[in-house]
Amino acid sequence: MELKEILAVTGQPGLFKLISKGWGGIIVESLVDKRRVNIPISAKMSNLGDVAVFTSGEEAPLHVVLKALKEKCNGEQSIDPKATGDEQLRSYFAELLPTYDKERVYLSDIKKMIAWYNLLQKNEMLDFEVKEEEAAEEDKAAAATAEKAPAKAPAKAAKKAAPAKSFKPASSKAAGSAGKVNAPRKAQ
Repeated sequence: MELKEILAVTGQPGLFKLISKGWGGIIVESLVDKRRVNIPISAKMSNLGDVAVFTSGEEAPLHVVLKALKEKCNGEQSIDPKATGDEQLRSYFAELLPTYDKERVYLSDIKKMIAWYNLLQKNEMLDFEVKEEEAAEEDKAAAATAEKAPAKAPAKAAKKAAPAKSFKPASSKAAGSAGKVNAPRKAQ
């Protein structure tokens, strides 16, 4: 299983496993209670493969943090983020990722990542595949496509090319009754 198949949905507790894509949304299975639900496309969601942690250098992908937690806990459950004090959580996370940015990584983010780890460990989903090579190739392909795309025409040229506005008859209230346009009658 890939980490991109696991989703966090705004306003929904826990994590979700992607099951299928549908017309009006996606079908997911909750990792908390194993229920399947339909999440609309308009919902804000993020897959865990795209989540990263701010560090003093480059951002660290979430899989790095999860692997560090797995090594520290020997594959067992980590500490309970709700029952642990704030300073203890910060020092615990500093042991996992010493270069994390203390200004931009909030305590709520630390709690969330530890809770995610515990949930993934409970469901035995910590052995995920990370395809970094494919992600790098996709980034290169997107950059190459952006370079080959033609530049947009200036706005002035588009305005000149547009036809002049055609005459629109007056509204029915101004023109008379029943939406008819008043026209002079032919002489008989």
